[in-house]
Amino acid sequence: MLSKIYCVALAGLEGHLVEIEVDTRMSLPAFSIVGLPDAAIQESKERVMSAVKNCGVGLPRGRIIVNLAPAHLKKVGTHYDLPMALGVAAFSGIVNVDDFKDTIFVGELALNGRVRPVSGILATVEFAKHQGFKRIFVPKTNAQEALIVGGIEVIAIGHLNEAILHLNQKISPFLISQKYKTKPSKNPIDMGMIKGQHQAKRAMEIAAAGGHNILLNGAPGAGKTMLAKALKGILPDMTHNEMLEVSKIYSVAGLLPNHKPLVTERPFRSIHHTASGVSIVGGGTVPMPGEITLAHRGILFMDEMAEFPTQVLEMLRQPMENKVITISRARATLTYPAQFTLVGAMNPCPCGYYQVEKFKGRCECPHWKVERYYKKLSGPLLDRIDMRLRVEPVDHESLTSTRLEGESSEVIKKRVNQAFKKQKDRFKGLSIQKNVEMDSHIVQRFCKIETEVKTLLDLAANQLNLSARSYFKAIKVARTIADLEGGKIIEKKHIAEALQYMK
Repeated sequence: MLSKIYCVALAGLEGHLVEIEVDTRMSLPAFSIVGLPDAAIQESKERVMSAVKNCGVGLPRGRIIVNLAPAHLKKVGTHYDLPMALGVAAFSGIVNVDDFKDTIFVGELALNGRVRPVSGILATVEFAKHQGFKRIFVPKTNAQEALIVGGIEVIAIGHLNEAILHLNQKISPFLISQKYKTKPSKNPIDMGMIKGQHQAKRAMEIAAAGGHNILLNGAPGAGKTMLAKALKGILPDMTHNEMLEVSKIYSVAGLLPNHKPLVTERPFRSIHHTASGVSIVGGGTVPMPGEITLAHRGILFMDEMAEFPTQVLEMLRQPMENKVITISRARATLTYPAQFTLVGAMNPCPCGYYQVEKFKGRCECPHWKVERYYKKLSGPLLDRIDMRLRVEPVDHESLTSTRLEGESSEVIKKRVNQAFKKQKDRFKGLSIQKNVEMDSHIVQRFCKIETEVKTLLDLAANQLNLSARSYFKAIKVARTIADLEGGKIIEKKHIAEALQYMK
């Protein structure tokens, strides 16, 4: 009798139901898998046959045929091992086929029948729940991750024999409790540790509160990298939905630690200028998330930004605007979220000292070389950066001071959290939650400005030659500044400060 068992195929973050059918026919002993399996699945027949044999389950006579339906969908990964082995066991009469109803099975098998962990469990369990399945069998190592979703029975197994005994109701499911910690780690760089740079720290606070992209331009040693790293300590707390979003991405990418199955802190991804375009936007034979997706709801830090190849930088333009990245390959087209805050740092010229007052006369770069260096960042890319700031070196007297300068990250973060809450309340019922996500129509709806303020903005826009995109970005930055101060309307001082970062 044909046995049918259910598993889940992941295409990016989306799940697809896979029916695994097992049948035999009279022939010489063999094991065939059909239904567009990849190399890992083709190799699974050796793991499945050895695991079934070592668990004392007799293999059916003749040729065993396993069909992964639908046949047009490419199947990738090792998580089909467990359902295939149980399908063979059901065909041999070891378990009842009816036990497979309303149940999803995932897991990789060792040759001795031990069940190994797999990636993408969070997305798999979420899909199973939405499809109406009542329970899911997962490897014990993935149990904590599977419990995050809720609303579906999770049965954790460590061995193929355990799954068979569970299905035959000879042992009860293991009771699993959530043990992971959600206490945030302390950022090693506090804003109070940074000497001077008061305007830069103010700009970082605004960027953190509203999710605005920012570019820091300054001489070597001015503190650009330190400011970017300190930014992580003042980012607003993540909502539960954001935690699930980011955790699902890291689960699919195989980067979710087993001891901490829920990402509770905003990601901070720092990439080197030698990184390839594929590693940043994502891709590969099987398209996987890139750095911009791993930075979703967090920070993407590009140090020495002008050293990145122009082609790589231009890849950021579309995801910065649309907040998603679509990866098209011959076999599949996948869309990943990319709602990140870009923090860039660069020197004013190749040697780093062009027009730096403290190092006057040190720069020997010819004008054409400085101009070419700046052109690495194209106009369309710069137009998508909300704030641009010149970071000047700090004098030695301030550097040698032993006292903290300015407010600590803890104090700043309280203001940022309050501003973030204002934004969430303002956009309740909409698909956005930060000022940076507003389009022109939402800006006109929520950012009413008085005639006097608009006159100032229009005058500055003409003098600075602001594009339409930059014009609205100035309003959005001003809205964030008002939120940090608790203001209900955008005042003249808010627009004036926002325009400082548009030069």
